[in-house]
Amino acid sequence: MSASSTTPHPGAAGGTRRRRRGPRTWLAALPLLAFTGLCFGIPLGAIAFGAVTTTDPVRGTTALTGEHLARSLQGPYLGSLVGSVQLSALTALLGGVLGVLIAQAVVTSRSTALRSATLTASGVLANFGGVPLAFAFIATAGISGVLTQLADLGSLGWNLYSFTGLTVVYLYFLTPLMVLVIAPALDGLRPQWREAAANSGATGRQFWRHVGLPVLAPSLLGGFVLLFGTAFAAHATAAALVGGSVPLVTLKIADALAGNVLTGQENVALALGLDMILIAGLVMAVYLPLQRRSARWLR
Repeated sequence: MSASSTTPHPGAAGGTRRRRRGPRTWLAALPLLAFTGLCFGIPLGAIAFGAVTTTDPVRGTTALTGEHLARSLQGPYLGSLVGSVQLSALTALLGGVLGVLIAQAVVTSRSTALRSATLTASGVLANFGGVPLAFAFIATAGISGVLTQLADLGSLGWNLYSFTGLTVVYLYFLTPLMVLVIAPALDGLRPQWREAAANSGATGRQFWRHVGLPVLAPSLLGGFVLLFGTAFAAHATAAALVGGSVPLVTLKIADALAGNVLTGQENVALALGLDMILIAGLVMAVYLPLQRRSARWLR
């Protein structure tokens, strides 16, 4: 018997080793998959089931229906979805631009104290929301707020309890969040790229147009998606600040579940929740391919 027939091929051994690692990898990921299924899969299934079913109160039978989904895309419910998308897109765009400018100033600064203070403050402010944030703005820029009285903002048409006022409040925690997201990506821009562009005769604007922005584009879009999702799902701040004066889908869901407007609208609220999930899924579908592209550069 020849040696070639008795000695296993190195490639075959490597392939066997790789095949053996597969199940172990899945076993190591089982706790995470189980946690994801419990925390996300079960609620998502419950929302989807309630959105497409109806229960007869007399017989107790359950049947499939598209009435709830159709109603969620009509009248004031559709207006609340459009209002939430408009508010989220606007605040995500403005917060993204402001966050990038602040992060760029901090990254290019030689002061480590400034960088540390800015990132620490951003981490605190990005998580400061809800009723405390609404109360802080009411006391500062409300009708009788300190800043409103000192600067006479009322004569300038300022109204905190409006779409514009809510936009300013959302920027308070969305801008620091963008600073935290984009700062590592700005750190990933290698100085050698800027030096090579300068040696080739490129100006600063040309460097950002042909090198910086194309490399950062996936990270910028990812930050926009994160800001959009944060603003889209925000509820407590808007509920405490504007109530029902600004049509938002989260406020409509709360009203439908509580029966503040019409009773028996719980399934419509679930349909609105499913609409929110579908919108978030569409936004993520745009972001994920670009995220893989940026990973090749910012490593």
